[in-house]
Amino acid sequence: MGPMTDTSRPSPATTPSGDAARRAGKRVLLAAPRGYCAGVDRAVIAVEKALEQYGAPIYVRHEIVHNKYVVRTLEKKGAIFVEETAEVPEGSIVMFSAHGVAPVVHQEAADRKLATIDATCPLVTKVHKEAVRFANEDYDILLIGHDGHEEVIGTSGEAPDHITLVDGPDDVANVEVRDESKVVWLSQTTLSVDETMETVGALKEKFPQLISPPSDDICYATQNRQIAVKQMGADADLVIVVGSKNSSNSVRLVEVALGAGAGASHLVDGAEEIEESWLDGVSTVGVTSGASVPEILVEGVLEWLSQRGFEDVEIVKAAEESITFSLPKELRRDLRAEAAALSEK
Repeated sequence: MGPMTDTSRPSPATTPSGDAARRAGKRVLLAAPRGYCAGVDRAVIAVEKALEQYGAPIYVRHEIVHNKYVVRTLEKKGAIFVEETAEVPEGSIVMFSAHGVAPVVHQEAADRKLATIDATCPLVTKVHKEAVRFANEDYDILLIGHDGHEEVIGTSGEAPDHITLVDGPDDVANVEVRDESKVVWLSQTTLSVDETMETVGALKEKFPQLISPPSDDICYATQNRQIAVKQMGADADLVIVVGSKNSSNSVRLVEVALGAGAGASHLVDGAEEIEESWLDGVSTVGVTSGASVPEILVEGVLEWLSQRGFEDVEIVKAAEESITFSLPKELRRDLRAEAAALSEK
């Protein structure tokens, strides 16, 4: 695993330097957990392993995860990102991103004789399976999520005749169902927990017999990162969230920070996007990163702040994360086959 996926290295900037920073009243609150979740780590490593196993190019349908730095780095290694399956030359290898795809995309790949590697996050796959099950039982499924997001498109494609998208609390008034006694809600995995519960509350007022999924659809990493930001938000004059603008969970962290009482909050892809003026009158800066962000980008932000006197770093810890996911089954199969062949030589 290269430096892009290494989240274990301690940053020199995260060591409190003591008296000078405290005298100046400047400090950083660093959220934990932050950055890569298990699904993102799995997807990124899957691309790297596929490039090693099969050689370049490896085609990836949509961004493997929503982060500019990750995508650029993988492109340099030989990954080619495409928007549609039709762009992949027949007979090539295509990987599906962590956000998941609809069944029609699998069929498109089969029609083009593509070898597929499915890097869908297992927590997204869980929502897909829930959608299929409830559709088979003829429920109306109310999918809470953002219109046009890749994850929502993929989940909706599992049961398009049964799924209605609900894009936030304000959308509830427009929702209609066939039978109010057979209605269930599911959700995109990267939403704001609070806003989702607000939407669910409004749906339950309209449909009192609405049932919930067997387990929470919003992923553990999304929730943990939001909890950490809530804990730091009230104490921070400024919260910097590292993440790309098309990353739903990163955008939600900005909203959560502001809702928790932060004086201001900004989303940046890296230190180069921070504006000096944001530090005017600021003594406490909160720093976190979305679930698709490698730690090297956070280190860059901490270094940028350190150079401006924000050297005293305090960890705000909300949870321990130890979840890991195995590589996609297609990749595991070929890696095992190669290992077996080598052992026989």
